[in-house]
Amino acid sequence: MGPREGDRLWTRHIANSLALVDAVPTGVRVADIGSGAGLPGIPLAIARPDLEVTLVEPLLRRANFLTLAVEELGLGERVHVLRARAEDTRETFDVVTCRAVAALEKLLKWTIPLFAPHGALIALKGSRPRMRFAPQATR
Repeated sequence: MGPREGDRLWTRHIANSLALVDAVPTGVRVADIGSGAGLPGIPLAIARPDLEVTLVEPLLRRANFLTLAVEELGLGERVHVLRARAEDTRETFDVVTCRAVAALEKLLKWTIPLFAPHGALIALKGSRPRMRFAPQATR
């Protein structure tokens, strides 16, 4: 987020992140790829205490911020920070989310290996979340 984003923090960033609340199934493991400032992972974790969320962020400065934010918000028992690139992550998740990371085709290439059986990618790529399921043959 840039320095001029403060006035639009709630409407543009938090509300946009919360668009996922109803799209994510109950009680699943979620990976937020390229979490950056914790969006959409942290708002999703706050709104949905039934989820286990892993914030995946390759940059040290951002990963350190996320670790501090998770601790300060008391989310440490179910929100984890993983300093890694999506393509280097070896865990699998029921749902993979991302917001403003890359083109959908590139995201699928990076994230399909992260999907648990029947896993899904929910990418915030516009005004509403879209869900893509990984083809079984590529796993």
